[in-house]
Amino acid sequence: MNFELTEEQKMFQEAIGSFAEKEIAPLVDEAEKTSTFPVQLFPKMGTLGYLCVRYPVQYGGAGIGKIGDCIAVEEVAYHSVGIAAGIMVQSGIGTTAIYTRGSEDQKQKYLVPAIRGHKIAAFGLTEPNAGSDAAAIETTATRKNGKYILNGTKIFITNGSFCDFVLVAAYTDKSKGARDGVSLLIADKDTPGFNRSRLHKFCARSGEVAELTFEDCAVPEENLVGEEGKGFRYLMESLTGGRISHASRSLGLARAAYDASVTYAQERVQFGQPIAKFQVNAFKLARMAMDIEAARWLIYYAAWLYDQDKPHVKEAAMAKLFASEVAIRVTTEALQIHGGYGLMEESVVQRYFRDARLATITEGTSEIQQLVISREIGIR
Repeated sequence: MNFELTEEQKMFQEAIGSFAEKEIAPLVDEAEKTSTFPVQLFPKMGTLGYLCVRYPVQYGGAGIGKIGDCIAVEEVAYHSVGIAAGIMVQSGIGTTAIYTRGSEDQKQKYLVPAIRGHKIAAFGLTEPNAGSDAAAIETTATRKNGKYILNGTKIFITNGSFCDFVLVAAYTDKSKGARDGVSLLIADKDTPGFNRSRLHKFCARSGEVAELTFEDCAVPEENLVGEEGKGFRYLMESLTGGRISHASRSLGLARAAYDASVTYAQERVQFGQPIAKFQVNAFKLARMAMDIEAARWLIYYAAWLYDQDKPHVKEAAMAKLFASEVAIRVTTEALQIHGGYGLMEESVVQRYFRDARLATITEGTSEIQQLVISREIGIR
């Protein structure tokens, strides 16, 4: 068993880490303050080949697989969970089904520009009455005169406020149920009847989310992804891979909180010595380091399985569940170590603490991950 990154992966890790430190970190404070995603990052990262790195070179990607994707997400999330969210949708659930199930024309029209950062993607699944129960979506797409007429509402959609297109899940035949009645359609931002409004979170403020509404929104038939009625299985494929990326985001956040805590604990002096020397804090840091290391191996093992096209549903859910809970534990301890200073608005640690709370809810709650895992181990 080889646990080493390849030389190519190591070089990419160093390159994307350096880019994130120089180009992303300086933007974070303003993005958080204004709750605005710095969209200029999309073409900048696309030009350098840092967007959608897992896709093949033939479409403009770097061809370094899910492991490469995890490396990129982790390094970006080290500086900003919100910005990482926007990048993740672009390289993950916003484009995965187009790559795996879409036509060549769709790939050229949407995937290639997304990889280059010329078009921004979003993914429309969650609705006001359909969160964990994805089959409960109410959005419909009725075929009429060579088009699909979309009607419905999507909510909490990352990149929704500024995307150029959104991959929408809708019932094309509700009588067949979710397994055979849901389809995926690509809706362009300028389609009449497509409206959006920004929502505001208390965490991950640099990542924008929106409510999208479709009112008799006519989408061309050629924007159907794959086959009609098979959208639900395409969704599941996208979400499984997305869980691994989300786990990487939690890992990057936990690393940032841990590093800040180590530095502070070694510099903060109380009772005549650095607080890191007190066993209670040394043990906190030791457990934080252990949790981060354990999460790392779960994540990269799941990513390796994904790249090898081996079964990975259980491992993806385990990685997402464990890493998200590690992010909460580590950021909670980081806040405790920083004490009163950590509670101040200007402290980065309070942002880590807030951002971590998102991890166990988005992209499948912890409860859903446990449901997936229990089914995968034979508990029905």
